[in-house]
Amino acid sequence: AQWIYNNGRSPLVLVRIIDTSNPANQLDQSHRLFFLAGNPHRKVQSQRGESERRHEWSRGESLRSHQRSGNVFSGLDEQLLAEAFNVNRDIARRLKGENDNRGIIVSVEGELEYFSPRRNQEEEKRERQFVNGIEETFCTARLKHNINDPSRADIYNPRGGHVTNVNSHNFPILRHLRLSVQKGVLFRNAIFAPHWNINAHSIYYFTRGNGHVQIVDENGDAVFDGQVQQGQILTAPQNFVVLKRASNEGLEWVSFKTNENAQISPLAGRTSAIRALPEAVVANAFQISREDARRLKENRQEVTVFSPGSRSRN
Repeated sequence: AQWIYNNGRSPLVLVRIIDTSNPANQLDQSHRLFFLAGNPHRKVQSQRGESERRHEWSRGESLRSHQRSGNVFSGLDEQLLAEAFNVNRDIARRLKGENDNRGIIVSVEGELEYFSPRRNQEEEKRERQFVNGIEETFCTARLKHNINDPSRADIYNPRGGHVTNVNSHNFPILRHLRLSVQKGVLFRNAIFAPHWNINAHSIYYFTRGNGHVQIVDENGDAVFDGQVQQGQILTAPQNFVVLKRASNEGLEWVSFKTNENAQISPLAGRTSAIRALPEAVVANAFQISREDARRLKENRQEVTVFSPGSRSRN
């Protein structure tokens, strides 16, 4: 179970990646939400097709007429709930969320108080005494990593932008999730080098600005060629080539990759596959002169993030 509280002064936007194919999912490929509290609206419940509805368990007439969309307690008997929690029936009724029409987002009256260890306390030994259920949810695993700090960028180009990669090496819990995360920031008209994902699919969520993205499959066919903007999601399968160029407003994104140590292979720049090939091979492969092959290999000296219109020449 999880809960989220926004204690800041600005709206909080969350993006969740749901893996319905993981081994722990013994139901089907439909994503289901199970709420412990509140009375969520029907629109957030899992949508089932007509074929699934035909296979639902038969219910009594009263249950068919009572279309509820409440929490997991709402279908339980009030008296049994009271006995299970050893509380009175009024509290059990509140557990069921009856007459609660607030939905899944509620406003906290006053300030939400809860135990939360300070930064230096998170590294204390396990022998410390837990005082409530909230503190018990903290474990030795680090669950938070700031990818929005440019000082932590793996690649930084003062004229082009920066990229931060998070994987199981610097965020070990991702090993269990088999995911990597990348935060990309392109300045005005900058380019993210054409590349392919060696060992993962990528799901891009664009968080700011807009730009032009192209995705090409193994046959050289453009499966996507268009503009992207804030709030959009785009998927790039493994081994498909991806090229991103920011507009005048710049472009930012967060990408989730389906491997705990996702890797890319750039096709241009100082660390590109083309750069590693012998000059003669490049010349013959592309039917160009040795001089042009040298330019192709060496004119872009930047790594992954390219500033607009900049080319380093010998």
